[in-house]
Amino acid sequence: MTTPKNTAPQITERAPQADESVIAGALPNSDSVPMTLRYQRPSEVHADHVQLFAVLDRTPVQFKGIVKDPLVFRDCLSALFAVVSSDYRYVPRDRSAYAAYVEMRRSNQYANLFAAQRAYFDWLFEHDPLAYCLLDPVVQVHPQGVTFEVFSRDEASYAQLTFDHTLFETQQPPVYGVTHIDFSDALIKGIEKVRTFHETTLEVGQQAVALTSTTSDPLTDQAVIEKRIQVPRSWLRGFLQVQSAMQLAQDRFSIEPIDLYNVLRHLRLHKDIKGKRRGLVIELIPQQRPTIYLEPNGTIFHTQGAVYTGRQAKMIRLWGRRRLALLQRVLPHTQHIEVALLGQGMPSYWTLRGTGFHLMLSMTGFTQSNWSQALNFDLLLPRTEIMTDAHVQPVLNALMQMQVARLDEMTNVTGLTSAVVREALQHASQQGLVMFDAAEQRYRYRPLTDEPLDMAQFQYRNLAEKQAYDLISRPDAVQDFQVLNMPGEGIEITGTIIVQEDRRSYSSQLRLNEEGMVNRATCSCHQIQQHGLSQGVCSHLVTLRIAYARYDAARDPKTTWQETRLFTRRRQRGQQEWIEQLSLTLNQKRLFVISDQPALLQKGPRLADHLIREPGKRRQQFTFNTPEQAQSAYFQQIRQIKAKGFIENSVS
Repeated sequence: MTTPKNTAPQITERAPQADESVIAGALPNSDSVPMTLRYQRPSEVHADHVQLFAVLDRTPVQFKGIVKDPLVFRDCLSALFAVVSSDYRYVPRDRSAYAAYVEMRRSNQYANLFAAQRAYFDWLFEHDPLAYCLLDPVVQVHPQGVTFEVFSRDEASYAQLTFDHTLFETQQPPVYGVTHIDFSDALIKGIEKVRTFHETTLEVGQQAVALTSTTSDPLTDQAVIEKRIQVPRSWLRGFLQVQSAMQLAQDRFSIEPIDLYNVLRHLRLHKDIKGKRRGLVIELIPQQRPTIYLEPNGTIFHTQGAVYTGRQAKMIRLWGRRRLALLQRVLPHTQHIEVALLGQGMPSYWTLRGTGFHLMLSMTGFTQSNWSQALNFDLLLPRTEIMTDAHVQPVLNALMQMQVARLDEMTNVTGLTSAVVREALQHASQQGLVMFDAAEQRYRYRPLTDEPLDMAQFQYRNLAEKQAYDLISRPDAVQDFQVLNMPGEGIEITGTIIVQEDRRSYSSQLRLNEEGMVNRATCSCHQIQQHGLSQGVCSHLVTLRIAYARYDAARDPKTTWQETRLFTRRRQRGQQEWIEQLSLTLNQKRLFVISDQPALLQKGPRLADHLIREPGKRRQQFTFNTPEQAQSAYFQQIRQIKAKGFIENSVS
């Protein structure tokens, strides 16, 4: 689902290279899925008429209406284009691409212009196909309106934009269905020219309409545009997972648009500090308004939305905070913002609501290089084959007839329990058949592609992950499993992975920092000893990471002898406010209490900074005769710490 920025070159399918080996029955033949999208014309804006051409090979979709609020329409689509074209990945300086470019120029210096362009696009498609490709939106016309879904180029942001029917004066009965549209630079440049003093019309369909205008030339007939593209398998997998994760348990709260504006303004005026934390921490206290503060300086923002209605106080850290700037075009039209959090480092959903629209942005919370966080996210989603097609198909048939339905409505129609219906719908979401509108809490039947996806291609990210799940399912595959809490540093996980096929065992070790990310990984296997992590992670390290995730989910705090908890509270003196952190670690017979107090500066009468509190860490260590005594003191300390106003921080 990609479309080139420049439509001049013809994109053809790349033939497999000789060195592309395939493991039979383990993974698909390539890291991409071939697709062919045929449009009658490129989508464009002509005579204040926004013409979005649908693919010709899918069921016809039709919608036509006059836009009542052109500015809302323009800014929402501009924000959608900002998401689909965004790429926040760090790109180190690499001169290999420049050297290849120079060599290409030398070899084609005497060729004509067309041949030189052809050589350039061939090289670019071979080495970086997404460098000149944008991922086409998925568009659905349904009884509630028109919905656009996009996934960013860096596979880290997902956006869902819905225009209600109240935003349009419908000129003809709509034809409901799902399609893709050609989303290009030329289209967005035309949308940017939309103004209130011109009547703007939106039309979605496969065929063009005859348009004339006194200020522009009529449209001319063009040949059918066919794009043969290779959609990255990781893009499709992320699209499916982030969308299906909306149905998981979430912590919800609301803020005002001015709150998000203050955060974005501070990020725009203050550069990130290299080597320091760049998280966005949200403090949730029952019956109090949420508080947002930015690391590492602890800048605090008191929100003006409704009070948090949850039962337990939490502090959740999110990453990728600068991606929120993608929403800035829509803020002037937003009435309120709803936020849903899955947990530490997990996807967060920011829904902006306004008159006639709602836009939801999901920050996935991980990047492609952070395999540990991505794996942690995968563990949230069902992977077993217990839910078969025989269970899913009746629910899908009911949803196809209803088109749009809530969970309770689906339960009444199918006669199944809500748990069975929810699991079936989530399973269908991972297959790309169902879309969940988190803002409206409704399900819609939305096949992502015309042909059903081969889910064997998307179950695992790579061969190492597939082998890891195979190993973890074997009895006694992980031996000598140990978890060591290191106060102030993180968690060290060690274990021995037994591989019967190799007739040997591998010693693996992972070290997780306070954010739960891997900052050190070693293994005795040949791959890690020879190449480190440059060739990817081995299956033994992934097995160890999965074993720890299951251990962490199943352990009983009453029987554990090693554990670390982090507590946080906000302190205030006059107009100065700061964050005080305290960590409590139980390690066998020892108990560690570490308090972290950052420096606090106060302006004097002559604008001189006066240090009114010294920074540093205060460390206490207690040793007991038995682990039971240490554990009893550990829980007693937790009760005393919470009584002082500290909140248990889920970012540890």
